[in-house]
Amino acid sequence: MASQEIEALSSALARLPGLGPRSARRAVLHLVKKRETALPALLDALLAVQDTLEECRICGNVDTRDPCGICSDPKRDAKSICVVEDVADLWALDRAKLFSGTYHVLGGRLSALDGVRPEDLAIPGLLARVEAGGVDEVVLAMNATLEGQTTAHYLAERLEDFSVRITQLAHGLPVGGELDYLDEGTLAQALRARRPMG
Repeated sequence: MASQEIEALSSALARLPGLGPRSARRAVLHLVKKRETALPALLDALLAVQDTLEECRICGNVDTRDPCGICSDPKRDAKSICVVEDVADLWALDRAKLFSGTYHVLGGRLSALDGVRPEDLAIPGLLARVEAGGVDEVVLAMNATLEGQTTAHYLAERLEDFSVRITQLAHGLPVGGELDYLDEGTLAQALRARRPMG
């Protein structure tokens, strides 16, 4: 039996997405074995972001500054906005370095089963950005799930009144797949083959 403190650390890690109890125990064992190097580095990294993490008021990205590094980058093409369901999707697309525009994080997707309605998402912020002008294209990069496609169609309807080109990622993304789990080649192909909605 491990001590109460080690069990508490395992339990805390097991609550993180993608880590179950077994993975959390393995992570704790690694930290214990490498406590001279791994533990201080992890603690320093956690402390460095503990008080500085913020949600970008423009796009909803998570960064240590507001506006985030993407929104404040003058090299970004502000005429093109890529709409994603959550921050993990934004990070996956931006990691591929194939999209030079800006992003907008909805904070979820429409889902009648889960009770997620349009007013629960960051749709007003997106509409305000488009209405302010200077946006030529809105890329709807929703996950290839039923809820993701429902969200994309809802957004396309809301954006119809604006003079912007509405595109979506090409089909060919695996049905039921989520952007955060796709390789960069698949993401590259989907971005290059985006097409108008409707």
